[in-house]
Amino acid sequence: MNFDTIDKLVFAAYALTILGIGLWVSRDKKGEQKSAEDYFLASKSLPWWAIGASLIAANISAEQFIGMSGSGLAIGLAIASYEWMAALTLLIVGKFFLPIFIEKKLYTIPQFVEKRFSNELKTILAVFWLSLFVFVNLTSVLYLGAKAMDTIIGQGDGGILLPSIIGLALFAAAYSLWGGLSAVAWTDVLQVVLLIIGGLITTFIALDHVTPDGGVIAGFKHIYTTVPEKFSMILSKGEILTPNGKDAWNDLPGLSVLVGGMWVANIYYWGFNQYIIQRTLAAKSLAESQKGIAFAAFLKLLIPLIVVVPGIIAYVMNSGPDGLDATTVLDPSFIKPDGSIDNDNAAPWLIKSFVPTGLKGLVLAALAAAIVSSLASMLNSTSTIFTMDIYKPLINKNANDKQMVNIGRLTALVALIIAVFIAPQFRNFGQVFQKIQEYTGVVSPGILAVFLTGLFSKKANNKGAIIGVLASVPLAMYFKVVPETWPLAETPFMNQMFIACLLSIVIVLVASHLTAGGKDDDKAIPLSKQLFKTTPTFNISAFAVMVILVFLYTMFW
Repeated sequence: MNFDTIDKLVFAAYALTILGIGLWVSRDKKGEQKSAEDYFLASKSLPWWAIGASLIAANISAEQFIGMSGSGLAIGLAIASYEWMAALTLLIVGKFFLPIFIEKKLYTIPQFVEKRFSNELKTILAVFWLSLFVFVNLTSVLYLGAKAMDTIIGQGDGGILLPSIIGLALFAAAYSLWGGLSAVAWTDVLQVVLLIIGGLITTFIALDHVTPDGGVIAGFKHIYTTVPEKFSMILSKGEILTPNGKDAWNDLPGLSVLVGGMWVANIYYWGFNQYIIQRTLAAKSLAESQKGIAFAAFLKLLIPLIVVVPGIIAYVMNSGPDGLDATTVLDPSFIKPDGSIDNDNAAPWLIKSFVPTGLKGLVLAALAAAIVSSLASMLNSTSTIFTMDIYKPLINKNANDKQMVNIGRLTALVALIIAVFIAPQFRNFGQVFQKIQEYTGVVSPGILAVFLTGLFSKKANNKGAIIGVLASVPLAMYFKVVPETWPLAETPFMNQMFIACLLSIVIVLVASHLTAGGKDDDKAIPLSKQLFKTTPTFNISAFAVMVILVFLYTMFW
């Protein structure tokens, strides 16, 4: 099926609507200049439903729509643990982290480090985050989004890859650079509705086509009975081999998904990731922010149906009696130049092959919504960290609101230009979603160790935290560079993160003890039961989410 005129009109209508909303929200009211709070924290005026929608829109991007569908094809439903465990993680963040962040009136996560430890450590972590946003997050989202556009609109041969990268970058920049977090958050409300509807359309149409007789329910039963191993949430070693011969256990090592490194990845991402947590800091109140978190947790339970199940469907449709390989796939775009399977082609292929004219424009708009909303969130958070944590304290301490907003816009523009140049290099990777987790896993254990000890240990001090975070990188890199015969050399990356995080926590606490003689740190946070008290609405929502999670893991164990 081609991308016809009606699809182009539907997509154009979406693009104009998003730009219109973004620019309208971004306007300077009555000629007033935006303050730093207006630009970076949306004037602290976001309601719970906007916060919840914006959290999901910032999170769900090409990494999930394309990368996680690719992992669904290669591994199966087990990859959904990133989504379902995230629902529980969001509740933990809402109850135990947000009260402290909002009480301290933070703009950025590095500011917490400054208040709890020191300006030096804040600067170290700010540089960490800026590097991660620009060189990993922005670039991967641009590449995966452009790859999808190339497959759906083009010929899947990379012919429009670079124009798509540039187009997506310009689209995100068009409203986010000018409007700041307000433009990002309010357009996210529409974007998240669109991406869920578009994602469900793709899943339901694909399920309807997976059996000769059709039907969504029949389609789900067919894929479940055809490849029951793809619905195993807790993998055993050797249980599932990816189409390229890799043991899926190395990516999702059994019970470690529930009690090990998955917690490092999720707590770091949802609790201490600037482009995620920033919208919760922009809430009208703590209670409003916590309701938004709970709303996002419910939405996370739905996401695997949109981003994982399509990958399993694509696997079933392209498999032969002995599984999926270069001789069984229905489209040559699944085959890389080296003859291996391109897992990340699953979702684009389904959209291109089965979604009809008209709806295809809507589905592509949903995909673009996921990509652009995440790009906009990352750009806004990159500009916030650089402006508030590097420019104002280190370069221009007397910067006024106008200067900070302008520097924020310039920073986002430079970051985007760098990402556009780097993004095409991601074509050399396999499962991009898994690669992103591995790159992030180098820095996240140490950062998480610093935050957890800073939040909940009165003994942790600045010297211990600096030693711990600096030591965490060689600890994490040990697993990447040592010979296979060395101890723990072949440990799955999720277990690597868990080990590195535990060791980093120990280093922080031991170094703090040695440098302060076991005394409490002067900047330790006083904790009380009252601080963590939550509303009945949040408590009931949290209980409901946990009941659903128990049911899901029991069903698909």
